[in-house]
Amino acid sequence: MDDRRDSESTDARPRRRLPGWLMPLLRVVVTVALMALVLSGIKWEAFLKLLQDCDWRWWLAALGVSVLVQVAAAIRWAFLARPIGFPHSLGTFLWRFFEGTFFNLCLPSSIGGDVFKAFRLADSTSSRLLAGCTIVADRLAGLAAVGVLGGTALLATRGGLSLPAALAVGAALLGAAMLAFWLGVGSIDRLLALIPEQHAARQFLARLLPYQQQPGLMTRAVAWSLLIQMGGSVAVALVARSLGVSLPMAVWFAVVPILTLAMVLPISMLGLGIREQGLELLLKPYDVLPERAVAIGLLWLACTILSGLIGGVLFMLDRKQSDTGRSPTDQAT
Repeated sequence: MDDRRDSESTDARPRRRLPGWLMPLLRVVVTVALMALVLSGIKWEAFLKLLQDCDWRWWLAALGVSVLVQVAAAIRWAFLARPIGFPHSLGTFLWRFFEGTFFNLCLPSSIGGDVFKAFRLADSTSSRLLAGCTIVADRLAGLAAVGVLGGTALLATRGGLSLPAALAVGAALLGAAMLAFWLGVGSIDRLLALIPEQHAARQFLARLLPYQQQPGLMTRAVAWSLLIQMGGSVAVALVARSLGVSLPMAVWFAVVPILTLAMVLPISMLGLGIREQGLELLLKPYDVLPERAVAIGLLWLACTILSGLIGGVLFMLDRKQSDTGRSPTDQAT
């Protein structure tokens, strides 16, 4: 009897939770350690000479492409959000998307910007959950494109495939990705049949039916995602060109998606260290010296930060307008 009471009292004790500041602190420590490792392996004189001789016109072109990529990503999000209850103007989606990009730079979590986008797009808890679904669909479309583009380019470059063979591989990977999407959205009505009619979850899932009734939505989203991933690869190729590195685009179509996936891991802040070490490793077979690889990574990061700061400016403008009346996004809706 006493043993049972002891076990019950033990179970009733609140479990210790890790402090909220611990994970961000660990990410900072890991980031510093990774960057220290990266910078310890380069020759500083050669590295600084590279930055001094950088052709900043190519880098500015890369920055412009990076901004256009963000615009295309916002359009993709609008495609997925409008059919399920968010009939906002394209300007609103652009505004909210750039704000989310900015908060991805500021918040410790890699999904912090996505949460912020859902919060800003909708005005109630249920609507924000639905907005979160549009962001998940958006992310899945992007992930599919990363796999298709990166897988095709990697097989083509490593296997020496001809153009027709590479296109066939890409078509096969794209077909597999689309089949997975169609099977996923095709099960929505079956899930609805398992939920009682008055249940809140049923009403929530019912709002996702347009994804099933209009399979072309995900097809368009994946098509836009391929353009977005190709644009991101072009931007990095332009950064490399500013530092005197000229490689075939097929190399960047393979390298950039791999690093994009690696940087999603919640290990370091802004992918610092992962991006640079990844470039050093993946570009070594092409005789790219560590100093150039690290410089490419840091200038790539600079493009990411500057394009993200646009969202910070938009957020401050929105807050300023909200203090005096309707926000710019409300006026555009």
